[in-house]
Order: sequence, then C-alpha cells, then structure tokens
Amino acid sequence: MSGTTPGTVLLVDDDADLRHALTQSLTLAGLAVESFETAEAALGRLSRDLEAVLITDIRMPKMDGVELMRRALEIDPALPVVLITGHGDVPLAVEAMRAGAYDFIEKPFPTEDLLNVAKRGLEKRRLVLENRVLRDELAARQGLEARLVGKSAAMERLRRTVAALAEVDADVLILGETGVGKEVVSRALHDEGGRRDKPFVAINCGALPAEIIESELFGHEAGAFTGANKQRIGKLEYADGGTVLLDEIESMPLELQVKLLRVLETRSVERLGSNKAIPLNVRIVAASKEDLEKASDEGRFRRDLYFRLNVVSITIPPLRERKEDIPQLFYHLLREARARYRREIPEVTPAKLAELAALDWPGNVRELRNLADRFLLGLEEDHADSAAPSPDSLAARLQDYERGLIEAELARNGGSIKATYETLGLSRKGLYDKMKKLGVTAKKAAEDV
Repeated sequence: MSGTTPGTVLLVDDDADLRHALTQSLTLAGLAVESFETAEAALGRLSRDLEAVLITDIRMPKMDGVELMRRALEIDPALPVVLITGHGDVPLAVEAMRAGAYDFIEKPFPTEDLLNVAKRGLEKRRLVLENRVLRDELAARQGLEARLVGKSAAMERLRRTVAALAEVDADVLILGETGVGKEVVSRALHDEGGRRDKPFVAINCGALPAEIIESELFGHEAGAFTGANKQRIGKLEYADGGTVLLDEIESMPLELQVKLLRVLETRSVERLGSNKAIPLNVRIVAASKEDLEKASDEGRFRRDLYFRLNVVSITIPPLRERKEDIPQLFYHLLREARARYRREIPEVTPAKLAELAALDWPGNVRELRNLADRFLLGLEEDHADSAAPSPDSLAARLQDYERGLIEAELARNGGSIKATYETLGLSRKGLYDKMKKLGVTAKKAAEDV
C-alpha cells in the first residue's frame, strides 16, 4: 500500500468484533496488521529480527497479556509491547510498565490514541533494529575498517591513504588536533605493513623531561654521565626493524632536534658516551598537534627537521568536521568499553545520538571515548560537565525549549501527567525520562492512572 508505515502491528485480542474493528482502523491508517485470537498464536510469530510492535489485551483465556509480554521480552527485551486494559486493570498495567511494557491504553480509547502509540512503537523498533545492524557491521569489520571507524568521505580518504602507505617504508608526519587518533593511525600504519611482527615503540616527546629524553631515545654507555651505572639500549635501537612513533614532536628540545635529524639522515644512532654508530632499520612516524611549518617560521622547530619529516604527511580531521561518523564511532567505543568493563551496552536512543552530534568535541575522539565509558557505566550524569553542551550550543537550546514546553504543558493540564504525555505525543515512560533528564518537576502532578 502506498504510504504504508514500515513494520507490522501484531494485534492480540480474544474479542473477535473488537479485534476486527481495530485491525480495520489500523489498516486504513496505513499500518500493516496481523491479528491473533490467542497469545499462543502471536508468540509463535515473534523473533528478534521482526520489525513490529505487539499490542495485546490483558484479559484473555489461558495465557493473558502480561504473560505474553513477559515471554515476548524473553525473545527480545527491546520489543515494544503495548497493553490494552480495562479500568480495573490499570494498576496491573502500571506494574507491567515497570517490568518493561512500552505503554498501555485504557478502554475505552479513541482510535487516534491507538494509532499514535502504534506508530511510536514502530519507530522505536525501527531504530532499535537499525542500531543492531550498525553494531553487527562494526563487529564484522576487519583491518583498517575496524581500526579507523567512520563512513565520512574524510575517513574513506584516510583509510585509502593509510593502506597505500602501510607497505611503504617512507617516514610519515601525522598532523591533527589533540585526541583525533594520531597514535591509532600510527599503529595502523605499522600493523598493516611489513613491519607488523617487529616492535612498535611510542615515545611522547612532551611527557619526557628534557634531561632524560636524549638517553631514552639514543641510550647510553655505562659511565656516560652521573648515575649511568650500566649500559642502556635506547628506544630507537630497541625498535630496530619496526616503527617508532614520536608523538608531540613539536615539544622536542631544539638541541635534540639536531641529533634526531642526523639519525634520520644516516639511519644510525650513537649511544651517549660512545663513538660507535649503530645501524638502524626503523620507520619514523612523527605526530604533531601543531602546524610545524608555522612553528619553524617562528623559530620553535628546526626547519631542516620539518622538511626531513614531511616526506609524506597525513592530516586527521577533527571530529566536529565529520559528525556523520559519530554513531558508528560511538558504538565502536561502547564495544571496546564493554570488553574492558564487562557490562552490557545500554540502549542508544535517537535523542542521545542527536545530543552527541550537537556538541563541538574539542577533545575529539578521546573525549567521545571518555563519554562512551561513562555512558556504559551509567555515570554520565555524574560527569556531565565534561560533555555538557555549552549554553549557546544547539543541544542546550533544544533542551531549554523542551524543558519550557513540558513545564508549560504540565501547568496547563494542572499537573496531570496523563494529559501532558498524551498532548505531547509521548509515552508515559518517555515523559518521565525527559522530565528526569531535563530536571522538570511537577509539584501538583497527578499519576491519574
């Protein structure tokens, strides 16, 4: 049927006349409907991959609606289940919502209420299934697609560049803001190339004190300086045959940059206190969050070293310039967090993804990883300051608008929760979740159930 809403409404009611009337109303509204007289028959139709919403009467012979809901949620806890209840069954329906029901409708009800809850349930189900497909795709990916996650044109180009350079021994300069994933790209260059079975040594030039960085890089002989009691192999020598990442190379002292330039030109290293040159077979990957050409113009970085490093360069775009990658990347980081913490991944709602897309991400992927960890652990609200939108951001403005809308509707309805969620087109649980998130309280709110 043209204009049909995707998905299927599974309608269960032992009253033949009511079942026929509801089926006809839903069908005329463009919904696909399968109706069942018994809970047992409907149960056989359910599967984890079915795009459907289950709407069932509570009072039925043999298996009632609450038991059907319980068994349906055993098949798929994310299946939207809507209960049709008489007035006397409302407390039972409220309890069922606490056990996982999506919503309930009290008889008698306008057909429009049934249509609204069915459409909301189908939309929720569609998003759940799309999220599962996305997670499955991420799990099936291998190689660079598993490492460098994202579907944007920028990430496609990055993967092609890394694949082309992985088998080449040219030194590489990686540029990008803090947290974009420069070390991840460096490891991908190493692991996807011929040096994958040799050491990968990462050196953070900004984290090492100036007085020990030379010894760390080049090593020293016993007695080379006070405290050098025995010979030490430097990082460059240790990485022979493999790859060395010089991260935050812009922080390397100028006097040490001269020695590094000589190492790059001669492919050999001399330990401190020795005159013997030791041949090196290493690939150098340098990473910087600064524009090294500008730094060299300002005298903060040696121009000759910059040109020597800049044989091949890779620029990683910041996360704010590739926000279409955020859903895949967030799921990827959640899966990594699940492996570390051994926790199940909570439901990621469309509202959550929209909230993430509205942020500026000054900390880039590193900031998103931290948020994914907190989201998995249920600690996000406790640390909202690091991921909260700025007061002028789109996310903050949307939250202010939602908060004002809900507060105004509660006031207009005299604090009635039921009237408010019906007017706003939300489920009862959906309204409560938003009120909690936005800090909305209804002083005169009535449960009116």
